[in-house]
Amino acid sequence: MTAPRTPENDTEVISVARTLLAYCRQHDWAGYDPYDALNSKLFAAPAFLNNRIPRILLTQALKRSPINVRPLLRVPKTLNPKAIALFLSALLRLSTAGVPDQHDDAGLMLQRLAALRSPHTSYWCWGYSFPWQTRTIVVPAWSPNLVCTAFVAQALFDAHEQRPDAACLAMAVGAAEYILNELYWADGDFEAGFAYPVPSARTQVHNANFLGAAVLTRAYEHTRDERYLFPALRVAHCSTAQQHADGGWSYGEGLSLQWIDNFHTGYNLCALRQIDRSLKTGEFEATIQRGLDFYTAHFFREDGAPRYFHDRTYPLDIHSVAQSIITLLALADLDPAGVLRAHAVFRWAMKHMWDERGFFYYRRLRCCTIRTSYMRWSQAWMLQAIASLLSETKDAA
Repeated sequence: MTAPRTPENDTEVISVARTLLAYCRQHDWAGYDPYDALNSKLFAAPAFLNNRIPRILLTQALKRSPINVRPLLRVPKTLNPKAIALFLSALLRLSTAGVPDQHDDAGLMLQRLAALRSPHTSYWCWGYSFPWQTRTIVVPAWSPNLVCTAFVAQALFDAHEQRPDAACLAMAVGAAEYILNELYWADGDFEAGFAYPVPSARTQVHNANFLGAAVLTRAYEHTRDERYLFPALRVAHCSTAQQHADGGWSYGEGLSLQWIDNFHTGYNLCALRQIDRSLKTGEFEATIQRGLDFYTAHFFREDGAPRYFHDRTYPLDIHSVAQSIITLLALADLDPAGVLRAHAVFRWAMKHMWDERGFFYYRRLRCCTIRTSYMRWSQAWMLQAIASLLSETKDAA
């Protein structure tokens, strides 16, 4: 079963892609982020922000506010390396799907990724453009982390494969070296992982594990350096062993990490598919199938709205919209009905989350819609999802 492919379908999606591209270009690809509260110039010095609780409260207040007060709090718009990586991958896919990159925005993204690498390290690695408070620690702005570095590395591999460039490949492999040398850890014979959000962490975070393993196996695909294989597969097996009987994964292992959400589950599934593709194996296909069955059974309303959590509807979040489209299309060979579902998710987003000024809203709650435009969380992810839709219709032609 495939979604009907008509000129009208393509025309609408291409129109949205071009409008969204124009919006991002107009803002120079920089913007606000749900977690950028600690970038506020008003709160940079006061002593009360030296405490974990005020930092969490300020971040959550700005994230949950239906009105964007960041301009009043002097929170600057920033270039986020993860957003730039997502834009790069999306631009590459759009160009192959018939939406030409007339401005060479992909070239600009490559330049910016080189410029935005984390300072004070010899590795190619990247972090977020804002400090962020976890439940236990504060992570400084630009401090490299696995998730940000993994998405940048995948975009660089995409770029090299589409238009071969030795410098681009060297950056991607350099990111794999960072993950291997700085983040891989093992405890005895049965436990291993990739440290997240900081190199000293030893908590199992499953999406980080799978994302790191996917980068290492893709580095192996390009270099045939076997140093990448054993750590990648050991960590991937550790996290697949934690898959629940019904096919889901908790975010991580530990009492405070026991939620199950849409986009991290999508990360898990897509990363496992990438591992299988890089190694030309079906080793993880049964795990992916169980996870996909759980995903489709728990994360979608009948009208196409994607749930954030597996056991309740709200919030309806644009990141979940985007990752749902990406995941369903990436695994359409395992569930052809996923193509129809992906198009239904897109139609729901256009009806409920699209602003005619050219961007996607952040969240719909039970009582209101948060219309703030976030460059990484919303626009970059949705451009990636739209590129996936156009690639799917082109491949189906």
